Amino acid sequence: MMWALMGTVLLGLIGLTVDFTRAQALRAQMQNAVDGAALAAARGDTLTDEQRHAAARAFFDAEMGDYAAEATLTLTDVGDNDVQARGSMPMPLGLAQIVRNEDWTLSVSSEAERSGNNIEVAMVLDVTGSMSGSRITSLRTAATNLVNTVVRDEQTPYYSKVALVPYSMGVNAGAYADEARGAIAAAESVTNAAWHDGISRSISGITRANPGVVTSNNHGFANGQTIYISGVNGMTQVNNRVFTISSVNTNTFRLTGVNSSGYNAYTSGGTIRRCLNATCSVVVTSNGHDFAAADRVYFTSVGGMTQLNNNVFTISAVTSNTFTLQGSGGGYSAYTSGGNAFCVVNGCEYFAFNNAASNALRVFRVSTCVSERLGPQASSDAAPGGARVGYNYPSSANVCPTTGVTPLTTDRNLLNTRISAFQAAGSTAGHIGLAWGWYMISPNWASLFPAASRGVAYNTPETLKIVVLMTDGAFNTGYCNGVISRDSNNGAGAASERINCDATNGAPFAQAAELCDEMKDEGVIIYTVGFELNGDNAAEDFMEECATSSDHAYLTGGGAELIAAFDAIAASISQLRITR
Repeated sequence: MMWALMGTVLLGLIGLTVDFTRAQALRAQMQNAVDGAALAAARGDTLTDEQRHAAARAFFDAEMGDYAAEATLTLTDVGDNDVQARGSMPMPLGLAQIVRNEDWTLSVSSEAERSGNNIEVAMVLDVTGSMSGSRITSLRTAATNLVNTVVRDEQTPYYSKVALVPYSMGVNAGAYADEARGAIAAAESVTNAAWHDGISRSISGITRANPGVVTSNNHGFANGQTIYISGVNGMTQVNNRVFTISSVNTNTFRLTGVNSSGYNAYTSGGTIRRCLNATCSVVVTSNGHDFAAADRVYFTSVGGMTQLNNNVFTISAVTSNTFTLQGSGGGYSAYTSGGNAFCVVNGCEYFAFNNAASNALRVFRVSTCVSERLGPQASSDAAPGGARVGYNYPSSANVCPTTGVTPLTTDRNLLNTRISAFQAAGSTAGHIGLAWGWYMISPNWASLFPAASRGVAYNTPETLKIVVLMTDGAFNTGYCNGVISRDSNNGAGAASERINCDATNGAPFAQAAELCDEMKDEGVIIYTVGFELNGDNAAEDFMEECATSSDHAYLTGGGAELIAAFDAIAASISQLRITR
């Protein structure tokens, strides 16, 4: 009896050893299945809960094989960013039942999370005229998809933010323009403008003599004064001219140096006005103005004396409250009210320049777009306070993009609304767009933006800074003094709309290449997307070289490929990892 009992116990112990070994093998198999299921569920960031669970269960069942039907998989969201998977299954005992007649239950667990990184992404997007039609529609879809994938609902413990930089002939800095480029010089208010003393005298006769003698009873003039004559009938040769007078008496005076003997005979009429200066030029009153002699001034909104409006004049005879307009003068209408006087150098509301076609004078108004930064910081992300970006004076034929930059944000609705507003127009200054993509995520530019939109310091642990650059063609627009340069190609507008000097910083692609190198030196990851470049070798080479690696460069041939490229970039940015 004793030997039988001892044999049973020994047999049970052997059974325990065998079943334990089998349990360990099954647990290892189930652990692999649960790890993969957790990862599959976590990757489903844009899927419904049912879809995520289905993906996880499919992986789990494939790994468990014949045991899948008996195994249970449970998925639970843990904290803000993790997915926990638990697997269990019963394991019937073999010989071990002799010792304990109960099945064992095997259990394992795993957790997965999105890549443990904060994400700062700036999308630099081409909205030039060549992107019109279906192209801009495809871009809107591609950019929206990336936003919806990368910007997550939960922003803790890791955040994911996206900034938008649409560009064409420049970048519209919007509300950030003044701080980035410097404020615009204010206009000076005009309170009066006159070229004569305000009194009209009538003419009753002019002799045909050398010099001619004018009769104007009780005129009140003095020798050496300057007058302006208009409205004479018969002797029309004297009309709309400035004269110096001499031999003055109560009712007559001579027109100094004027031989009127060959003129038509005077018949009637005529008005005399005494000029305020020797050239009959307009004297403008603008109390406390900041202009200096030889400055050029541009006028708008002048009432009455509308000849001043939308014209540039060089000024002289400057006092603290007045200045004289060279080349203006007699015949201008009487001033009635209002008016603004603007400087016309870089940094002013208006900029006057000579064009590249004929050296003709042109005047363009400043926009909230910006051009390149000049000087030693041209290809850096140095703070704007010590190195301003350039002003931008666009022509009416090549206008500033309507949609401005959007700094880093977690607001998907805002981003998608801005994307939906993209309009295609203008030439291609991709290097300016690229610079602003960097500024969006740069800690050196952080103070320009709201607190929640500021890029954190470089090398912040668990933080990735990413720029996605997209273009459909060559960068063809450079700048000189804030106006598109003469050496920009014809895609940047007619020569009559370009300034008569070459791009200060050189070729746009060369500028962009320097920016790419500087960004990568700071650890910025760059993805590039070339859209229908159609064998443009220079553009294709640039996109390949600018990207962080060849795996980060995409050359696409149509709308569907563009969308697929952005989807692939979004998936790459949202890579996951197993943590436990």
